[in-house]
Amino acid sequence: MVYKMSELDIHNLPLTKYIFFTGKGGVGKTSTACAVSVALADQGKKVILVSTDPASNLQDVFKTNLDNKGIEIKEVANLTVANFEPESAAAEYRESVVGPFRGKLPEVVIQNMEEQLSGSCTVEIAAFNEFTHFLTDEKVTETFDHIVFDTAPTGHTLRMLQLPSAWTDFISENTTGASCLGQLSGLEDKKEVYRNAVDTLADGQKTTLMLVTRPDYSPMKEAERASKELSDIGVNNQLLIVNGLATEGDDPLSNAIYDKQQKALKEMPEMLKSLDTKSIALKPFNIVGINHLRNFFQSDYDMPLASKEDIADCFNLSHVIEDLHVKDKKVIFTMGKGGVGKTTMAAAIARGLAQKGKKVHLTTTDPAAHLNMVTDEVENISISFIDENEELSKYKKEVLSALPLDTSKEDRDYIEEDLKSPCTQEIAVFRAFAELVERSNDEVVVIDTAPTGHTLLLLDSTQSYHKEIERSNGQVPESVMNLLPRLRDDSHTEVLILTLAETTPVYEAKRLLEDLKRAGLYSKWWLINSSLYATETTNKLMLSKANQEAKWINHVHDISNGQTALIKWIPEDVTNNVLENL
Repeated sequence: MVYKMSELDIHNLPLTKYIFFTGKGGVGKTSTACAVSVALADQGKKVILVSTDPASNLQDVFKTNLDNKGIEIKEVANLTVANFEPESAAAEYRESVVGPFRGKLPEVVIQNMEEQLSGSCTVEIAAFNEFTHFLTDEKVTETFDHIVFDTAPTGHTLRMLQLPSAWTDFISENTTGASCLGQLSGLEDKKEVYRNAVDTLADGQKTTLMLVTRPDYSPMKEAERASKELSDIGVNNQLLIVNGLATEGDDPLSNAIYDKQQKALKEMPEMLKSLDTKSIALKPFNIVGINHLRNFFQSDYDMPLASKEDIADCFNLSHVIEDLHVKDKKVIFTMGKGGVGKTTMAAAIARGLAQKGKKVHLTTTDPAAHLNMVTDEVENISISFIDENEELSKYKKEVLSALPLDTSKEDRDYIEEDLKSPCTQEIAVFRAFAELVERSNDEVVVIDTAPTGHTLLLLDSTQSYHKEIERSNGQVPESVMNLLPRLRDDSHTEVLILTLAETTPVYEAKRLLEDLKRAGLYSKWWLINSSLYATETTNKLMLSKANQEAKWINHVHDISNGQTALIKWIPEDVTNNVLENL
């Protein structure tokens, strides 16, 4: 069991004025933030809850239409809730940066700027720009006892806010390759406000950072990364919340989930073990409505169970594999957010195609994949692993070595910080993938951890940008330049979108689909992984959770025009025997 982990007791929790919740999508940040806000308001505290999560379902949780100014919740005296739309804020922000250059620079340069300002880093900066008001405005500070934020900024974003060159108009002059440079262009007038906001975040007397995770390997690794990033810039006032903790059950499924969680907790990263840790029990129901929020922290709350709902007919994984085989697809990506099972599905698809006589190469960036276990007994499969850190290091050196000799230390520091962004890591890894995809002339290449459409567009727009201004410094390899048309050929390449039958993963997958469409990549199949609905559980709590999946299974079925495969939850590690039964 985790050191010093006790059940979260909201009445005995020392809380600061500002409370931030952060963690991977789908771990329960919003539910926890809402329940904490309601509990504090019920104690007589004046509370405002602010969400900047693109996948936020605050309006569903409170069953109230919300705006970005703040709406008082009738059923909860003292509680006000504000819900931002960061995508809209990012669009406005993007235009404020790019607008002054329209008509003054070539159109391809404008397109390049727009694409560089369309990634997740820009959305986060735009969101931070919105909620600095709640961090620094004296009237807000005086009105509310607690200001709660659903979704905290990352350490990467906060470091960028502290760098001098982040405030220059850098994006219009960027020739160092595809990246996320320039998110802060045009915000010079807010420099002092941002500095005060960052100082407030690092002040343990004012701010508490709640790291929310589930008792599972992937979200805990994400929590460790976030904890370290924030600690590196002085935000050490952290508390870890392990949400969804199961107890021993009464059927094979519930016991398997309990055992898997306990194993993950015993292997919790050391950095997390040093944090004050609280747990929240697994709930059998979506946390929607004031009554459920008020009882969220009550372990003995007899929450009603979800009733059985029918789902649309879904395919199984073998049908997807047969379709890929018949269509003779040569490059297959498994794409989705972390924790949805991309590596397992990539291995299963590679195995299935190899059994049909295809020569298959399977590649992944997951160091814990142990793919040898699933290929030893199957002919026609070869595997490779790409070391993300090694590829990123190589790419950083290449970009930095191409900088002009007179580049200032401030600009160099900013570029080095930008090279830590998610986009940069995807680009670095994708360059390694580019060489592997050349193999698709002779065999099927199945790729786990694929780049997003945004990354592909960055590579494409950078290529056009360099061509236009005739000063390309070779940052985009020839293999990548030639690769993009091949990836956009739907007779050659297909992207499989993976999700879970839950709110946040589905919303994130929908944004990914739009991203792919924008980049011109073809996607036919959606795979709903780790479904409890597809199991035969008899445990009441698990059965209730399974029934809640029906809404999202049907939603994905509609989005995909019926091209949906449903894959049941399995407790075992990936082996040939497990893949045989998916």
